[in-house]
Amino acid sequence: MIQAYIGLGSNLGDGRENLCKAWQQLGNIPGIILGEISRPFDSKPLDMESEHRFTNAVGCLQTDLLPQELLSQLLEVEKKLGRDRSKGKDRTVDLDLLLYGERILEMPGLTVPHPEMVNRLFVLAPLAELAPELVHPRIKKTMTRLLDEFQSDDQDIFPMTWNIGENQSCRSRR
Repeated sequence: MIQAYIGLGSNLGDGRENLCKAWQQLGNIPGIILGEISRPFDSKPLDMESEHRFTNAVGCLQTDLLPQELLSQLLEVEKKLGRDRSKGKDRTVDLDLLLYGERILEMPGLTVPHPEMVNRLFVLAPLAELAPELVHPRIKKTMTRLLDEFQSDDQDIFPMTWNIGENQSCRSRR
């Protein structure tokens, strides 16, 4: 099985609940075993106009699916949860394949490691929390170091908790 990291985001409805639903649905797919998920982070939209802030997290899973199959499953979960994939649209859920083991892949519709992950604080912060010593396969730096070196004046994020209801937590529902 391969260890993969998934970026999760939502800026429509209850972001934490949307991310938990997406994570749980991923866990129901044959060939996927859920691992840990970071705490959620609140962030402003990046590269899009929206009045809605995002809730973001990163999850780790084990899979025997090929990268293209895993991506297909991510897109299917997005669709089930009402994602409109039109460019610049607000999203109920956005799932990105960030890392797939130590593999470096470039093919139509899929690049791994995700080409923008090192430019997104809302990815680096939860990823460094979840796997601080994980090394980026292309850049050869740990997630902690990438986060420490991150520089941007236009990105702000705030840590949150998973409490989405009475005694409910995304982390405890695996």
